[in-house]
Amino acid sequence: MIKTLAKSVREYKKDSIKTPIYVTVEVVLECLLPLIMASLIDEMGNGMWPIVKYGSILLVLAGFSLFFGMQAGRTAATASCGFAKNLRQDMFFKIQDFAFGDIDYFSSSSLVTRMTTDVTNVQNAYQMIIRIAVRTPFMIIFSVIMSFRIHARMSLIFLCILPILGIALFTIIFKVFPIFKRIFKKYDALNNSVQENVAGIRVVKSFVREDYEKEKFEKASEEVRQDFTRVEKILALNNPIMMFCIYTAMLLVSFLGARLIINTGGTELTTGQLSSLISYGVQILSSMMMLSMVFVMVSMAAEGCSRIVEVMKHESILTSPENGEKEVKDGSIVFDSVTFQYTPDCEKPALVNIDLKISSGQTIGILGGTGSSKTSLIQLISRLYDVTEGRVLVGGKDVREYDLEVLRSQVAVVMQKNVLFSGTIKENLRWGNKEASEEELVHACKLAQADEFITQLPQGYDTYIEQGGTNVSGGQKQRLCIARALLKKPKILILDDSTSAVDTKTDALIRRAFREEIPDTTKIIIAQRVSSIEDADRILVMEDGRIVQSGTHEELLAMEGIYRQVYDSQTRAKNA
Repeated sequence: MIKTLAKSVREYKKDSIKTPIYVTVEVVLECLLPLIMASLIDEMGNGMWPIVKYGSILLVLAGFSLFFGMQAGRTAATASCGFAKNLRQDMFFKIQDFAFGDIDYFSSSSLVTRMTTDVTNVQNAYQMIIRIAVRTPFMIIFSVIMSFRIHARMSLIFLCILPILGIALFTIIFKVFPIFKRIFKKYDALNNSVQENVAGIRVVKSFVREDYEKEKFEKASEEVRQDFTRVEKILALNNPIMMFCIYTAMLLVSFLGARLIINTGGTELTTGQLSSLISYGVQILSSMMMLSMVFVMVSMAAEGCSRIVEVMKHESILTSPENGEKEVKDGSIVFDSVTFQYTPDCEKPALVNIDLKISSGQTIGILGGTGSSKTSLIQLISRLYDVTEGRVLVGGKDVREYDLEVLRSQVAVVMQKNVLFSGTIKENLRWGNKEASEEELVHACKLAQADEFITQLPQGYDTYIEQGGTNVSGGQKQRLCIARALLKKPKILILDDSTSAVDTKTDALIRRAFREEIPDTTKIIIAQRVSSIEDADRILVMEDGRIVQSGTHEELLAMEGIYRQVYDSQTRAKNA
């Protein structure tokens, strides 16, 4: 785990090394201060010279200690923030290579939690490790050594207190660690609730379900609160235990030290040395308190570390083959005895024994009810999932033989609920081709019947699209997504019910543009409206993961079956 995380330190390695060095020098200087102070106290009765001499030394040591402390703080902040930046970046890049199945495995809300809350906890822990976790043991060791130099028997008080503090600390950590592990899973559920609510806020309001969503969020939030309260109650014991031990040690040192000075007349222990012992005792026991804070932070971050490393070390279930095919010959598609299920423990496959041949340039329509696995079928073409049995061929080759980037660059998919990103219309369109010229943008939008409404916007193609495309209508969003897909100049274009929000006239114009402008591109159109696919070269009717009917519009109308029933119901509804 440490080895995996250490790879993200990279250019901040120098600051990570400098910090402990600065801290060590700072600790040494701080440990010298009580020793000088003891000499100052013991010689104060000898005039002003000892005060000036030792006072000057104290000021110089304090000044240098402050300088090195500031340097340690600066380099620690730089190293920890840079480490967190690299960690988020590495996770983000890793997630970009995940297949749909990988995202399903982790869940999007959990990935968000890992990139935000978990990384922040790891960042804070890293800063404490390279600074405080170095400072406290050195401070304890140096202070114990210095106190033993002053008076060994009195210093044994500190050594007796240390095990008590250590046992209390590790008992607390042992209790809270399992709770932290449980909290992060509940954070995932909380983030999922927020994510769903914000993404579907229009649906929530239209169905007046605000109270329900509030109750759901309150429940998830309350579970996190309860666990955190339990953790805080346990951690709250840390401070009083530490303070009790510190003040007990100070009282014993003060009492026994004062008694020793009186009984020996200051020959065995001087007033200055007693003052130094008290200072070293405070440093030792305060360092133990700081060490307890480090352990608490590290305990909190430990679970986050394991969750981050789980993402970093996860190998995608879909990878490009070594020396994969770099060219897709054409847009022909073959499904050869394909069976597919999303996970091995699914009750039944999504697709069963699919045999299908599509010639390059053909237009294929697919019709079927909800849950008939239309989308599952087309997701196998661009290898968003791998088949469970059989094989899918594109351009005469198994999709598993292609380099993934090459294959997906030649298969453009427009979903019903496709996504527009915040940015201008031009920037969104250039997702299809970042090098596209102005003329290519306009041409693609004309084919998708989007140019007309774009030119009516105040800023035209420079109009800013809000996150998720909330400032354009559903039909406009679909047309922009179709134009974006066309800019890829793909060999296969798949429309997954992506004209559902446009009127029938616009739908017809888009299909006519496809026939005339991209005749060599294989077009697969999933639709609920018969009018959207009636002029296709072949129409497939799917039910329960199987192709139950296949033929042209006229051939299917001549049969008794699902297609005829859907056509008749839509025709009656249109004439009603």
